[in-house]
Amino acid sequence: MKAVDRPSRGAGRAATAKLTAERPKPSIKKMLPEVWKLIRPRRYLLAGSFLLMIVNRASGLVLPASTKYLIDRVMGKHDLGVLPIIVGVVVAATITQGITSFVLTQLLSKAGQRLIAELRTQVQAHIGRLPVAFYDENRTGTLVARIMTDVEGVRNLMGTGVIDFCGGVLTAIFAFGYLVHLSVKMTGLTFVILLAFGIILQRAFSTIRPIFRERAKINAEVTGRLTESLGGVRVVKGYHAEEAESRVFAAGANRLLANVISSLTAQSMMSLASTAVLGVVGALIMYLGAHQVVAGQLTTGGYVTYVMFLAFMIAPIAQLVSIGTQLTEALAGLDRTTEILSEREEDSEPTRSKVLDTIVGDIEFQDVRFAYEEDKEVLHGISFASRPGTVTALVGSSGSGKSTIISLICGFHVATGGRILVDGDDLASIRLSSYREQLGVVLQETFLFDGTVRENVQFSRPNATEEQVMEACRIARVDEFAARFPEGYDTIVGERGVKLSGGQRQRISIARAILADPRILILDEATSSLDSESEAMIQSGLQHLMAGRTTFVIAHRLSTIRRANQILVIEQGVILERGTHEELYALHGRYYDLYTRQHGLEANLFLAPGEGDKIAELEPSKA
Repeated sequence: MKAVDRPSRGAGRAATAKLTAERPKPSIKKMLPEVWKLIRPRRYLLAGSFLLMIVNRASGLVLPASTKYLIDRVMGKHDLGVLPIIVGVVVAATITQGITSFVLTQLLSKAGQRLIAELRTQVQAHIGRLPVAFYDENRTGTLVARIMTDVEGVRNLMGTGVIDFCGGVLTAIFAFGYLVHLSVKMTGLTFVILLAFGIILQRAFSTIRPIFRERAKINAEVTGRLTESLGGVRVVKGYHAEEAESRVFAAGANRLLANVISSLTAQSMMSLASTAVLGVVGALIMYLGAHQVVAGQLTTGGYVTYVMFLAFMIAPIAQLVSIGTQLTEALAGLDRTTEILSEREEDSEPTRSKVLDTIVGDIEFQDVRFAYEEDKEVLHGISFASRPGTVTALVGSSGSGKSTIISLICGFHVATGGRILVDGDDLASIRLSSYREQLGVVLQETFLFDGTVRENVQFSRPNATEEQVMEACRIARVDEFAARFPEGYDTIVGERGVKLSGGQRQRISIARAILADPRILILDEATSSLDSESEAMIQSGLQHLMAGRTTFVIAHRLSTIRRANQILVIEQGVILERGTHEELYALHGRYYDLYTRQHGLEANLFLAPGEGDKIAELEPSKA
């Protein structure tokens, strides 16, 4: 609805930001239930993959383990009889390792991508069920980033990332056990050094995790502004603001760069630490190993095997820097995904239990009050009734509360006081999904999707027949311009309908509402984009649309207002006057002032043919 009816959007955004800030940021411990929710449906796949991973890692250790026998028996004792056995075992283990690696990659990579698709679908569906107030306070581009980008890293919780992590740990455990068998002294010292390194890594990851979370936030903001800039390209070019927009985007890109650099610095420090640890451990093993070989406590083959197994134990720990970064990024994305999934849906309140099958369209406001922000009420005790088959027109200056009333009728917001009744039932107790199925809306700012004319008309009723679609187009006069297009109703209208004129877009919007066959109809400046000739042509279409329905109109065009059964004059959130056109004109009050100022006979250029004569007949007797 119109932003002018709201006293302060900035304060509303601040309130939403405050609520977000008050929500505790999930810790790793608290995130485990969320991770389990993702893994649980795939637990058997993961269990099977884990078994394959054990076979894979064990096969990978056959080659270094065989080195001891190769050096000590074949090369040292010249026992060539065991050489074919050693070579055969190594070849079989290598083939097994290759096959299991291929199967693991196929299973887990595909499962990870399916997980991303499912999460994106889940987040998009959830966002679609959130109240309009949520959209008022969040940029479109930000929401797109939440849906498309935040879930991207989650594949590492299911894909090769987590398996590489677990596989590395398993390999380290296997290698550690064999190293203890070869030399307790060297292994004990190595373990102490690696344990200290592990503690350092754990603290480093706890430091780097907020950086990834902030990166996702900055990326969403930059994407949001870029989406707005591209969507409003005509305004940008119209005011020659290309350089200004470029500077705004550059500032956001530099913030993102600073964040990435800080994370790269942290990763570089961890890589440096891991390299230093490898060097220290390597030097220590060289020193101790040489002494043990000379003392006869370890054979040459045993020393070579020890070094190779040590590499298998240390390498996974060194890889924790990159794998841990991936998992940290995945958890940061899951943080934000969980955060948005925790937003309450429109119909989530237990009080909204009543489902409407059909409605008559009897709407009544009983002392309705509303505030976008606490202690800043914008509607003060609004009371009126609209019956089926009647037209209720809302007039008043900008910011008076007209669109807020329409917003409440649509269920976009909930009254903070009083009641809104639909066929005698409180709207606050009705499931909005069932209510809005019987609601038709034609807004001043017509929104069309980047599809064909037919698809945009059929949007309100996808299962409508071709005859029903054509009838709606005929009534709304869409057929007059659609027939002139080379591709007819299959003509692509462009993003937001940019390839059509304002009047053509408005006619498609009206046809869409006609096809929906609603019981309650909202016309918010429905003919504002039409010239007087086009408006006169579709008046019959509007009359057809309004027949038998409860209609609410916001309009300054006389053709609709004058025929209204009741006109409500709204000023500063209260109903100042109410009645028919003739009754209110005779009062010489606020409606009379608005009428004469905006729609006086001498200045009015928007009258449909014949209207002026009728008004001229009425006015002398009322003057």
